[in-house]
Amino acid sequence: MMKQKIKAVDFFCSGGGMTCGLVQGGINVIAGIDNDPACKETYVKNNPNSKFILADVFDLKEAELARQLSLKKKDDDLVLIGCSPCQYWSIIQTDKTKSQKSKNLLMEFKRFVDYLQPGYVLVENVPGILGKKDKSGLDTFVADLEKKGYKVHYEIVNMSDYGVPQSRRRFSLLATRLHDRKVFPVKDTGTRPTVRGAIGKGFKKIPAGHRDSTTFHHSTANLSEKNLQRLEKTTKNGGSWLDWANDKKLKRKKYHGREFVDNYGRLSWDKPAPTITTKFVSISNGRFAHPEENRGLSIREGATLQTFPTDYIFPGSSLGISAKIIGNAVPPHFARRLAETIVKAHSDR
Repeated sequence: MMKQKIKAVDFFCSGGGMTCGLVQGGINVIAGIDNDPACKETYVKNNPNSKFILADVFDLKEAELARQLSLKKKDDDLVLIGCSPCQYWSIIQTDKTKSQKSKNLLMEFKRFVDYLQPGYVLVENVPGILGKKDKSGLDTFVADLEKKGYKVHYEIVNMSDYGVPQSRRRFSLLATRLHDRKVFPVKDTGTRPTVRGAIGKGFKKIPAGHRDSTTFHHSTANLSEKNLQRLEKTTKNGGSWLDWANDKKLKRKKYHGREFVDNYGRLSWDKPAPTITTKFVSISNGRFAHPEENRGLSIREGATLQTFPTDYIFPGSSLGISAKIIGNAVPPHFARRLAETIVKAHSDR
């Protein structure tokens, strides 16, 4: 008898990075759930075989979701994924007022795990959730999984160890009640992927403010005349604002010593990119200037550094909305590695 294909429900799915990678790795994602209507079009256009549910998890009821998606309790072939946008637990010192509600999302996701008790549970989040695991609910989440017989493994991963061309540190948890052994992807050995390997070819030279009307979306943000002059004086392939720190016309008015050295910096061709954030189209928000050209990263370059396929469409007209969807995503390549690990473990039972 042929084994049923593993299926998954992707909570906090945003534009579908996790869904995309899981499908690449052989898992059938039957639904993605998110409360942000801005990400619906991106998710639906790129994941036609997955149902998009626009809902706030705080208002979603376990039994109703199970009925809507025909989910059964204790289904060995089911994966529940909770990649909540927990900026509240980020190590970056920012105003937490807007993200206050997000600090409880893990416990809301836990309701569905407790109700359905799937074969596998996946959680991906900011590293700060581990540093404050008593307050974030992680301690309770893990303890309850273990009481239910799950083998739980979690760690802080650098996704450059898993084929993603970024130094992107994230908390990753994979739990299963079907095995006594750890189920988790194995790190790559050898050199890490680089910016050159990701975007060194296949991208035509463009100026700042370029708008690409095709679905390739090689579009960039405008730059002020002063910022253009700053980039002209920034050393190619890895330079920073320190190159013009003492220029009376160009120097920054507010900075503290060498803090935030990455702001206004260029990427280095032969290193992984820094973390692609939701603000990667802005050179003032990190090391997001092109290694050679006098502009910031384009939407497609950011998506490629996040390992989205080149035919993944970001239909929104706003660069800011597309950048937010891309920066918030779980890199599909890492999601594929997770999926392949689950599929193999499932077949080896």
